[in-house]
Amino acid sequence: MKSRHLVMMSLGSAIGTGLFVGTGAGVAAAGPAVLLSFIVASTLVILVMRMLGEMAAANPNSGAFSVYAEKAMGRTAGSTVGWLWWIQLVVVVAAEATAAAAILNSMWPVLPQWALALVFIAGFTAINLFGVSKFGEMEFWFAILKVAAIVVFLAVGTALLLGLLPTADSPGLGNLYEHGGFMPNGLSGIAAGLLVVIFAFGGTEIVTVAAAETEDPERNVGKAIRTVLWRILVFYIGSVIIMITVLPWNSEELGASPFVAVLTFAGLPGMQTAMGVVIAIALLSALNANLYGASRMIYSLSQRGRASAGLSKLSSKGVPRAAVLASVGFGFAAVVLNYLWPETVLNILLNAVGSTILVIWGSSIVSQIILRRRADRDPNAHLPLKMWAFPYLSYAALAILAGIVALALFDPAARTQLLATTALTVVIALVCWMRARRSGADHLVKESA
Repeated sequence: MKSRHLVMMSLGSAIGTGLFVGTGAGVAAAGPAVLLSFIVASTLVILVMRMLGEMAAANPNSGAFSVYAEKAMGRTAGSTVGWLWWIQLVVVVAAEATAAAAILNSMWPVLPQWALALVFIAGFTAINLFGVSKFGEMEFWFAILKVAAIVVFLAVGTALLLGLLPTADSPGLGNLYEHGGFMPNGLSGIAAGLLVVIFAFGGTEIVTVAAAETEDPERNVGKAIRTVLWRILVFYIGSVIIMITVLPWNSEELGASPFVAVLTFAGLPGMQTAMGVVIAIALLSALNANLYGASRMIYSLSQRGRASAGLSKLSSKGVPRAAVLASVGFGFAAVVLNYLWPETVLNILLNAVGSTILVIWGSSIVSQIILRRRADRDPNAHLPLKMWAFPYLSYAALAILAGIVALALFDPAARTQLLATTALTVVIALVCWMRARRSGADHLVKESA
């Protein structure tokens, strides 16, 4: 994978349906004060990505945070994190294929929704089987399209606020403090908005998985991680400022589809169709990246003896084909199940993995703290990219994450997801622990023989 692939992936990984659609739910919960929710969530993401960058630059590995958790906290922890992330991704792949198919089918009902979903999964499976260069090139162009869409939105929104558009009058700044004030739902609204916003950033961590297959990982990982700060400030914070300034926070249109609502207010025709295509592209980009990430994670688990040995075999192009097919197999099955029981199966699966990102980030923070302390004691350790102000900012990230978990426990919907994810994590950990004990026992038997 070339440097430009990793850098554009780092730009595009955070631009998904969480930004295009989920932002509306955050605005509805917090009002204009959702900006504060985004600032808190952005701070956490920036800190976590810097910590992951430190570990990935020092040890680029397809297992990424699973490998780092294993080095820091032991085999069971590493295996649990790896399997949990893999399960999350294969479920999300099915959800993304289904959602993209639903959007495009609503605009152009040429094929049934389930048929489109199967076409998408089959197509991106083929791309991933062709080699990492093909995957990287596809993500490169997907990222360019998504970034271009955000840039156009920011340009139109800024021109609208400055009164430079002939098609609409500037709304001024009234929407920031009218309609109940800047914090219409108080601190509880900001907390509810934060729970919505934090999940919009899921996917950024996949850059550390891809680092293992890029040219000169030590330099390119640092380059990609350094873009996190400005891309979040520009794309997320900038977009949210325009949304809450252009339209009243309690606007139904803003809650349903914020980007379409702003561009429609600007008087630009055909925006609903255009943004529908952009959102579908964002979903397909995430499908492509998540299939790649899932295959590399289970490949790494196999290499470390945490999954079937056959999953670590490589093709002549260096592609773990069995790992790709194993990862996409569940996606095919989930799409079929979703076709048979559309209101049940996928919703249950997504609910179970809804809070997985909190576990992954939490394990990454703890791993970085442990591994960095070891590195600081080792005179031969080399850290090409270091975490800022260690250990203070690392502990600050842990405190922010703990606060988000505490808030989730007071929100009924978030609490259900958190408990479901906790149960799933415990089950995986128990299975991994028993497997580790059995492997240890087998090893002792072989030695005694």
